[in-house]
Amino acid sequence: MAKTKMAKADLSTEEKIKEAARKVFTQKGYAATRTRDIAEEAGINLALLNYYFRSKEKLFELIIMEKMQILLGKIGPIIMDKNTSIEEKVEQVAEHYIDTLLANPDIPLFVLGEIRSNPDKFASLIKTKTNIADSTLFKQLAEKRPDIDPLHFIFNMLGLIIFPFIGKPLIQLITGLKSEQAITLMKERKMLVKTWFSAMVAAT
Repeated sequence: MAKTKMAKADLSTEEKIKEAARKVFTQKGYAATRTRDIAEEAGINLALLNYYFRSKEKLFELIIMEKMQILLGKIGPIIMDKNTSIEEKVEQVAEHYIDTLLANPDIPLFVLGEIRSNPDKFASLIKTKTNIADSTLFKQLAEKRPDIDPLHFIFNMLGLIIFPFIGKPLIQLITGLKSEQAITLMKERKMLVKTWFSAMVAAT
């Protein structure tokens, strides 16, 4: 019984530290974050944080991998599927990304901030198993439009999906767009991205 209570306490403390780390890393970035900041946010002493995670770097690796798994975890199987069309893949990618970013709006700016400030460190941590150039989607695009590098279409697809989340603060400032309206627009965008992408691929 005592061991069970201790295990629950350990899990609670560990989760509390991870939640604090997510918040502080997102707000300050890796370079500006101190382990003391995370400990204070978690409401524990520094020694206890070090007992669980030893270093800021270990915590950062854990948090960044969690965020990238949320963002990229389902994309590989979608773009590698040989049984779906280009349009079906784009629709699934758009739906996954938009739903994910609506639930985790901090991810795009967090990731971009770390790429800008720690490109080498970020690259060493993120090693996706799926090479886009080897994907079925890439090959389908190359076959459909041999006159255009498929990467142009990949760039456009990601831009259509991700930029509204990155640019949301500015868009809201200059348009007066409310958060509720922004959510509605992004939900509508799931189908629109497929329509726009299909038009791009078909354009001469």
